[in-house]
Amino acid sequence: MARKSRRSTSESRSSPSTATLTLKDKKTLGSLKGVANDVADCAKTGRAPHLDVPSRSLSNVKFNKSRGFLEMGSGKNRRELFNLSQAKAYMQTLLVGSGCKRLIEQGKTTSLRGIYYMLKHSIEGTKEETFDDQEDSDTIIEDVEVTLAALREELHVYASNRGNLVGPLVLNDSGDEIDCTRMGSAGYSIPSIVEPEVIEFKKCTARFILHVEKDTVWRRFSEDKFWLKHNCVVSHGAGQPPRGVRRMLHRMHNELKLPVYCLLDNDPWGYYIYSVIKQGSINLAFESARMGIPDCRYIGLRSKDFERCQLSNSVKINLNDTDVKRAKQIAEYPWFKGKKAWQKEIELMLKNGFKLEVESLISKDISYVTETYVPERLEEKDWLD
Repeated sequence: MARKSRRSTSESRSSPSTATLTLKDKKTLGSLKGVANDVADCAKTGRAPHLDVPSRSLSNVKFNKSRGFLEMGSGKNRRELFNLSQAKAYMQTLLVGSGCKRLIEQGKTTSLRGIYYMLKHSIEGTKEETFDDQEDSDTIIEDVEVTLAALREELHVYASNRGNLVGPLVLNDSGDEIDCTRMGSAGYSIPSIVEPEVIEFKKCTARFILHVEKDTVWRRFSEDKFWLKHNCVVSHGAGQPPRGVRRMLHRMHNELKLPVYCLLDNDPWGYYIYSVIKQGSINLAFESARMGIPDCRYIGLRSKDFERCQLSNSVKINLNDTDVKRAKQIAEYPWFKGKKAWQKEIELMLKNGFKLEVESLISKDISYVTETYVPERLEEKDWLD
């Protein structure tokens, strides 16, 4: 009975789909089939089946100064079926590709956690599992992305929503019209997949986008109706913004012609978040053109704000060894290294010996950040580029 059940499951998985595929689906499906055909051709001609996966290491990423964002180089890592140290990763890559093919053909999507469980099983005749934990499958999914030059959302795999926005923006989300000024105290939850076939901008009267680091800060701007007073969109990404948020910001900046200002913590992590929004990330360097916003500006918090805003000593957070090391690394990034203002900013933070969170401005007044700090920075055009 067990064997019959297993065979039945296998047959249902490989059954033809009746889903209507978009042009993007057809393109991604074609790329997946192309990888499979290359593997089959190797086997037919007696060559060792292999995959060439673009390297996602720092050494294979370069900064394109003229375009203003990171790009992936041509370096690749080969995975061979008959190489003992590479066989498992090779088979995992094909397994993930097969799972994504099934999702696309069935017109369904699943989460990173979902595809992990969808593909996790014991290999017949062994005690070996296809994946030891979700971190294994997440890494392989990223490998499939770069191999196909396709985002995981195009593979019908998504991450949980993490990020919100509020402001004078009306959009169509999967057929539902959403007025982002009427979404209650939580605002509009930015989905993982924000491509034009899912999210269509209908109307926007905003003058700019203010992106803040955390939900706690965003809630202050939302409650104080900063977006209404200053005619803007206010967003957050719950720390380092996920792909959906970054892609949404990119689309609004380029399609709606909205400048983007970032209000982040005065620490190495805040600097890094700005770097990712502006230039893209190492892991997703192949998609920087669809996510990076080279024209975005860093509006604060600044190293000089302790004195400028006359903050109390109680809001200081001492830099630890990791902070110092990370700050020095960021100062060496090519896109920061040649900018005197950024070098001065990082040097002053190191000289201060402490970091500041945006929430520290609450020590001045509960609404100081919305009523004084950001309006003054915008009026004075006091920001870092």
